[in-house]
Formats: sequence, C-alpha cells, structure tokens
Amino acid sequence: MNFGGKKMKRREVLLSLLMLLACTGSGTAEEGPEPLTVVTWGGAYEASQRAAYFEPFTEKTGIPVRAVQFDGSLASLRRHLAAGPPVEWDVIDLIRSDAQAGCREKLLEPIDPNLLEPAPDGTPARDDFMDDTITRCAITQLVFSTVIAYNEKAFPGRKPRSIKDFFDLEAFPGKRALRKAPVGLFEWALMSYGVPREQLYDLLSTERGFTLAFRRLNGIRDQLVWWTGGQEPVDMLVSGEVAMASGYNGRFFHARAVEGEPISVIWDGQLLGFNSWAIPMGTDQPDAAREFIRFATQTERMADQSSRISYGPTRKSAQAHLGLHKDTGVPMRPHMPTAPDHLTSAIHRDHAWYARTQALRERLFRRWLESSEATPSQP
Repeated sequence: MNFGGKKMKRREVLLSLLMLLACTGSGTAEEGPEPLTVVTWGGAYEASQRAAYFEPFTEKTGIPVRAVQFDGSLASLRRHLAAGPPVEWDVIDLIRSDAQAGCREKLLEPIDPNLLEPAPDGTPARDDFMDDTITRCAITQLVFSTVIAYNEKAFPGRKPRSIKDFFDLEAFPGKRALRKAPVGLFEWALMSYGVPREQLYDLLSTERGFTLAFRRLNGIRDQLVWWTGGQEPVDMLVSGEVAMASGYNGRFFHARAVEGEPISVIWDGQLLGFNSWAIPMGTDQPDAAREFIRFATQTERMADQSSRISYGPTRKSAQAHLGLHKDTGVPMRPHMPTAPDHLTSAIHRDHAWYARTQALRERLFRRWLESSEATPSQP
C-alpha cells in the first residue's frame, strides 16, 4: 500500500509539472522577432558578412538573421519568386548588373536612398558613396573582382602571369576551372588575343566578337572543369584537381593569407564587379529588410567587413579606414582590387552591356555547352 501511494503521489507531481509547462508555453512567453532571411554567397565571404553585419545587426535590433546560400544568379531569384507566395527571401546580395536587370523586371522592391545614414563627419550618403552605386532598387556596397589564380605547386618553374597564359596549355599544362556562367569568359578570351580592354565590349556587341571568344574557349574545352559555388575553385586548386581557376579575389586571399594555401592571383585582366543589397519583391518583412540595409551600409560596418576579406567598400569614408586584416595582421590595401598596380590591366565590367545582353549570353553559352562542335550558330 505504501508503494502504491508513493506511485500515485509521483504521478500527481508529474501531472502538475506537465500542466504548468503547458500553461507557460501557451501564451505567457512572448515569441521573438521573425528571422530576417539574407540570401548570400557562402564561404569566407559570408563569414565576413556574419561578423561585420549579421551578428551586430541581431545584437542591436534583436532580429535574428538567417543566411541562405545561392548560386549568385538572377535566375535563382526568378525561380524563388515564381514559387511563392510566400516570399521567404528578405534581402539578397546581387551583382550590380543583375540588380539592374532585376529592377527592370520588377523582381526587386524600390529602395528610398534617404534611408542611408550620412558619413561620420556628416557628409550625405549620396556624396560619400562612389558614383552610380545608389540606384532605384539596390545599394551597391563593395567592389570585388573575378580573377584567375593558380596552385604554385602545379608550376614549380615558370609561373603564369597573364590571361594569355590561362589559355596556353602547352606552356602551362593542367586542367582549368571556370564558372559555369557567361560571365568573364568572353572578355578573357578576347583579351588573350591582344584585344585592348577599351574595345572588348564594342567587339562583344558584334557576332564576330562572340565567334572569336568561343573559338578561344574551344581550344581549352577538353581541359575545362566547371564550378557554380564560390568556394569550389579554391577547393579545386587546393586539392590539385585543377592547376588554374577563375574565382573571386577575396576567396583566394582568404585561402592564402588565412589558411596558408599556395595560391597566387593573376591580376592581369581582373574583371571588376560590384555587389549590391536589394529587397526581393513581395517580401513579408520589407521594413526589417530596409532596416538591415541601412545598418549594413554604415561606414563602420563596411570598413569592418573590408578588414576581414579583400573586397573594397563603396563608401569613401569606409575606404579611409582600410588597415590590417582582423586575424592575421596582413595589410589589406595591397590585396584590394582597387590597388593602383592591379587597376592597370583591369577590365571594368560594363554593367549596362551585361544587363542588355543577359538573355543572349545565356542562350549562346548554353548552346555552346550542349553542342558537339562547340561553335554556336549566328545569334
């Protein structure tokens, strides 16, 4: 009888605890803010964003940030919006030409430039940002470049130094990795012929320009490996799967300066680009998205990111604060795409051309990939 009484008493205690927990969870505890979903590129780049933007934003506002990786393409945004509602993406990090095209297609919400904070000395944002970085649907926050890099172990003797060397399989044998997208390929192919940088987009506005570019790509087609994610070319170089690869300068910098990998960048023909914050059309959290962009474009925040990865901020006040890498103490200025020595042979991406030719480039590139002869017909 005593055992049975203890058993009953224990049951009563457990039942009371369960009822108390149920009552506590049924309405007395307030739910936290809904996470803000930021679509970005992953890898070392995302790590720099987490430290410079995401975590400080949550600390200041209490709004959690959920990062989602994508392949960087406007097509991914189109697919996401077509699958909705609801639109689960709140902020997206797009290349500027894609942001321009997305704005024209009404895939992005307009952004009032008045939300941007002035520089610490009171300079209005419109005067503190680089030219053409504040647009109707996007705020461009950094300068990056797509470059060619190589594994030093693949070339123990003579080292590749130019875009022409990338296409020279005889002097520099080994597989090459390129992004599986019509970005940068055509400019590099024409530049390897000796076409001046200033004439690249004029030539690529003709049928002959594309024909020449594909002809050069045909010459290395058997040695090509394709990548879609920003970390892949780094991993391919480190593993020895490829000897040379295109990729983002900040990823290659991180691999060498932070991880100690024998990766060197060829600055010849670097393709300058810009990344922009934008808000997908129809997001459920437009106010929080605008609040995040206001926060992430502050001078202090942008300078902080540039102390973690070698991408240049578009605010002049943030550029003035470039110093040493947060972890390694490496001076950051010499590793920026905008370093004077690197600009002498840089290709300034024509964003208007990219936006105007998007459908054409994608169609020709897809046709080339699928063709047996690897030579596209007339556009």
